[in-house]
Amino acid sequence: MSNDSGAYEVFRDPWGIPHLRAADHLGLAYAQGRATVFDRAWQLEVERHRAQGSSAAFLGAESVAWDRFARQCRLADTARRCYEALDAETAAWVRAYVDGVNDGLAGGTARDERFARTGLTPTPWEPWVPLGIWIATHILFAGFATKLWRERAARALGDEAATLFATDGPGTAGSNGWLVPGDRTVTGSAIIAGDPHRFIEDPGVYQQIRLSCPEYDVLGLAVPGVPGLAHFGHAGTVAWAITNAMADYQDLYVEELRGRGSAVEALGPNGAWEPVHRHTETVHVAGGDDVQVEVLETARGPVIVRVDADADADARSAQGAAVDTTTGPGPGRDRPAGPAGGALSLRYPPRVREDLGFAALPALLRARTVGDVDRALDGWAEPVNVVHAADSEGGLLHRVAGAVPLRDPANRLRPVPAQDARHAWQGWAETPDEPVQGFAVMANARGIASPLGVEFAPPHRADRIRELLSGQTGWSSKAMADVHRDTYLGSAAALLDLLPGFAELTPAARELRTRLLAWDRHMDADSADATLFAAFRTATVRRLAADPVFAGLWGAPDGPEVFHPWLYLVPRIGYALEGLLASPLLPGLDRAAHVRAALEETAAAGAPETAWSEVHRLTPWSALPDPQAEWPGLGGDHDCVNATSSVPGFTDLTARASAARYVWDLARREDSLWAVPLGADGVTGSPHHRDQLPLWARCELVPVVTDWARLTKESI
Repeated sequence: MSNDSGAYEVFRDPWGIPHLRAADHLGLAYAQGRATVFDRAWQLEVERHRAQGSSAAFLGAESVAWDRFARQCRLADTARRCYEALDAETAAWVRAYVDGVNDGLAGGTARDERFARTGLTPTPWEPWVPLGIWIATHILFAGFATKLWRERAARALGDEAATLFATDGPGTAGSNGWLVPGDRTVTGSAIIAGDPHRFIEDPGVYQQIRLSCPEYDVLGLAVPGVPGLAHFGHAGTVAWAITNAMADYQDLYVEELRGRGSAVEALGPNGAWEPVHRHTETVHVAGGDDVQVEVLETARGPVIVRVDADADADARSAQGAAVDTTTGPGPGRDRPAGPAGGALSLRYPPRVREDLGFAALPALLRARTVGDVDRALDGWAEPVNVVHAADSEGGLLHRVAGAVPLRDPANRLRPVPAQDARHAWQGWAETPDEPVQGFAVMANARGIASPLGVEFAPPHRADRIRELLSGQTGWSSKAMADVHRDTYLGSAAALLDLLPGFAELTPAARELRTRLLAWDRHMDADSADATLFAAFRTATVRRLAADPVFAGLWGAPDGPEVFHPWLYLVPRIGYALEGLLASPLLPGLDRAAHVRAALEETAAAGAPETAWSEVHRLTPWSALPDPQAEWPGLGGDHDCVNATSSVPGFTDLTARASAARYVWDLARREDSLWAVPLGADGVTGSPHHRDQLPLWARCELVPVVTDWARLTKESI
């Protein structure tokens, strides 16, 4: 087919995955945009509107909180600035993708009844939209909202408790990744494997795709709405993959604001009052009244919390006076973080640098060696990742890539005063790398990125992957599924190791203790013992949360709703349970008594003989949920390699898991494997919308097809 960006062809494999072939790289970017919008027009429009802060216009009042946040953060404006700062070649590449989206938007819209149901009429994309989607997808990725929780915890429990709940919390995204060098594989070439952990969405956040032109032939996992293959790709002679580095690179500043007529000023670090950018935007709400959003920006960054203003009145009204009983038994609600009369501004690298690192994306597609990947990622900015790469000549790479500011260590922990010059940014940190010895594992735990972060994932996933890989040599790509599906729960020891010390238990509790101690600690899908342990864990978490020592943290948090997942007590205790049980802080908390009482409570309720998968069911997020959808039960848990995260103490359901699984074989690319939670097509009811779901639920992968003769050419 001919178009302004050249000729291209679309092929499909048996799973409906698009394989695109074009005459040049701009034609290929156009083809990627057009094929993506054909498969996922609804998803692309939802993500575009979320980046703009306009999703409530067709999704309704539930989306107002996000739209307010997106506008206050100035996500769209930041994306425009980053696009305008691109070099000419990268900008042309992004425009070609957007041209493809725009030319295919009508056809993609016609395939999906959700447009008619919501009344959403797409309009042409502007060239900055892919950058906006990228920012909106990752603005909460580094978890700056954890600083709000630390502030809340410190107020209630004292400054020394600010990091008491440190762990891989409910709002963060993690991943597994491992690199096995050729001396440990059957082929003599390296294998890279892993899985990114995100909230599971319908349609999925990753898109399997292949991009081929005379310059390169690369397959991997794309983010719909964004050109190229930023995170996971296999170019034949080289492959790469990432995990979240858990770096801290976003800061919150406590601002002192004052009104000067119609203007607003902020007290700066030099003791002088500085002008604050101020304007008002309107969020249109389907089925409701428009919402006015005041947008403020100080010299530090956009204001995202106003403590003394009415900016969050609609959120408070929606909450009402009711208290969510899952957060603890006490009444009342907390104030937002920051002192009364102040505000919090957010400083984040893309806003400061006007750069996301998008020039790295076409450079990655052209990579042939790990040296090429390394050089491409020298320019990467957002988010900060740990990278594995390997090539067919034996080259290996393990490094961190991204922009992390140099500043006072206090900035990493909690909101800091804008008036203190010590907290200003002072340049950019060097990103570390290290040689691969034996094999390399990345699972968000402390390691190569430790100098750049504060809180990391517990070591259980990383330790378990190392244990599994160390147990044998002669690894093949197919054998990697055994690592993906492993369900050993290392964090169970924190609870189970306390049980032998309990005396004077009831007979039922003694029987329960015996059963739990005999359990193999695997959260297998068919395991009733796993369900029993989860019930015991839930009882423990809830009893700890109800202890008067945490009274200052009871009740629903105040402030913007978008931060609430970070600010509830029960999930925080659930994820930090292992550390809380061992911490010397809070001497008034009788941990053993609570664990003993939880054991008795669980025993009195009767041992459930329900398979873990019956209660541990997938619950994906969807902008417009399908009420007829049936979702599978899963094995695994938060600290398992098969990381299907429940929220201990709150629910056994899982909304976060592997958003994709991949195995990149450097000996023969056609021996590589992959899978996504749903399928290649974003249209509900289409043949390839959920055809990978049963395989994904069992941690099975589908073959990568590279032979064009085995693909079906599509009429376009």
